[in-house]
Amino acid sequence: MSTKHMITTLFLLVLTLSVPSRSHAEYEGKIQILLLGDSSTEASIPRKLAPNEPQFEDVIRILLAAEGDLPPTNVINLGVSGEFIRRLLDSGRYDKMVAKLPGLDYIFIRYGLNDVAKIKEFDIAFPTDYRELIARLRKDHPDAMLIPTTNIPWGADLKANAPRSKRLNDHVRRVATEEKLICCDIYPRYAAEQDKGPNMLNYRRFPLAKIPEKLREVAKPYVSQARGRAPTVEVLDNRLDAHFGNLPGWFSDRHPNLAGYRVIADETAKVLAPIIRQRSRTQ
Repeated sequence: MSTKHMITTLFLLVLTLSVPSRSHAEYEGKIQILLLGDSSTEASIPRKLAPNEPQFEDVIRILLAAEGDLPPTNVINLGVSGEFIRRLLDSGRYDKMVAKLPGLDYIFIRYGLNDVAKIKEFDIAFPTDYRELIARLRKDHPDAMLIPTTNIPWGADLKANAPRSKRLNDHVRRVATEEKLICCDIYPRYAAEQDKGPNMLNYRRFPLAKIPEKLREVAKPYVSQARGRAPTVEVLDNRLDAHFGNLPGWFSDRHPNLAGYRVIADETAKVLAPIIRQRSRTQ
């Protein structure tokens, strides 16, 4: 075992033992895992375009089951597009959807991408809001382990330590440390996978109006129109890049596609598996 791996293992052990060791695995016979976050957690477009594929929460559950020695899990995805912490708390959605969920064992928290755009004095308000959410979760779910999670690269921030992403994620890591919580740091892995091809992990969503008229027939099978919105071309992979890849903004939407969510799920399972294993042994 490498020195780095030993340090990581000891760190996980210390933090695991510092939280309640009781697990609610008896609830429905499964460990209950909750995912809280924004559109990068919700995965609405992959869910819409590929409904028969394993979705984000399904992949986490499948990967944990593949470990072979862990109790069965139920992964609940309550991500919502456009959400930020203040909206979650003030809209009543927290009280309605989160506070009363029974038997939660693990709660992953991933916010920041909308918070930075929606709240004033972000560098002061965001960590304050984050701590308020943690306090509410601790009160309502005292036996759950809370796991703050970093954001993926976004917008022009495609490289590791890009200023905007670093600003968001530094706050997340700092709050996790101060609150003595494990941080699920998915950013480095996602950025590394993205380096293999900058558009491999994001879907394409593009206004139909910006598609050249002569190529509208090519785009026609992939057109979607939400109520009250202009029609868009939506595709999860690179199948239309040959036709539209030269159009300004074709690659602008950075939401994860199915491959992107596989990366996030893989990192999530890698962090969670040893924690579940250790907590099970200490019961």
